[in-house]
Amino acid sequence: MVIDLKVTEFRPEYAGKMNFYVNAIDDRLRDNAIDNPTIGLILCKSKNKKIVEYTLRGNVTPIGVSTFKLGDLEKKALALDEIKSHLAELESKTLDFSKSDDLTDE
Repeated sequence: MVIDLKVTEFRPEYAGKMNFYVNAIDDRLRDNAIDNPTIGLILCKSKNKKIVEYTLRGNVTPIGVSTFKLGDLEKKALALDEIKSHLAELESKTLDFSKSDDLTDE
């Protein structure tokens, strides 16, 4: 799962970026034999349902858009130590898309 936390209202270009991230993760990290397809989740401060609908209509990449309130995130967040532990595990698998060699054809 790829989660993109935005502090603004949903914008259609967020879905394009998420599509890129999901496809890159599927191509570079996902093991097709054991992993389900990657899901993208865009969390925004607010959203217009029609704009989200028009943006995602016809998109084959599984992407969801939801809103959040900071208080909700604090209540539902994992303990900081647990988050740090998960991040440490993922660091070795993180791709840096700003480097051109990560995106070269193999």
